[in-house]
Amino acid sequence: MMKLIGAVLILLAGTLIGFQQAAKFAERPRQLRGLAHALQRLETEIGYGHTPLPEAMERTAEASAGPIAALFRSASEHLKGEEGLSFQECWERSVQSSWIETSMKTSEKAIMLRLGSTLGISDKEDQMKHLRLALLQLKSEEDAAREDQGRYEKMWKSLGALLAVLIIILMV
Repeated sequence: MMKLIGAVLILLAGTLIGFQQAAKFAERPRQLRGLAHALQRLETEIGYGHTPLPEAMERTAEASAGPIAALFRSASEHLKGEEGLSFQECWERSVQSSWIETSMKTSEKAIMLRLGSTLGISDKEDQMKHLRLALLQLKSEEDAAREDQGRYEKMWKSLGALLAVLIIILMV
């Protein structure tokens, strides 16, 4: 009886681990889409609303959800703070601290860091051009993430259960 309960627990744990890994592959394209929407919102705030950057970041955070909102809110707070930091420094701090909470990879992080080095130091048209470039790069990353999701999501779901079965077989 104890062996049966142990086997069921191992099978359950393995399956849950597989589903957790699969969920990461499903979350990445969703977060990339949310980040792209947030950058479009920021572009609108800068280009058409003529909104100052700290306020544009705050409005973008309000319109976003989850770790994307935290990224923009953190950048806004750093900009409004009394630290006297440049936008690039505020943005880098925000990206570094918020990125752990996301399912995104370092390639997307690099895109965001490059964007931060150009925002706030040039005119409105140049900033909009850099935002559009970042959007294009994120779109290609989102396509790759969808491809990875299709390729690896089912694999991880099956692999978790199969590894649990293998462990049960080896224990018996």
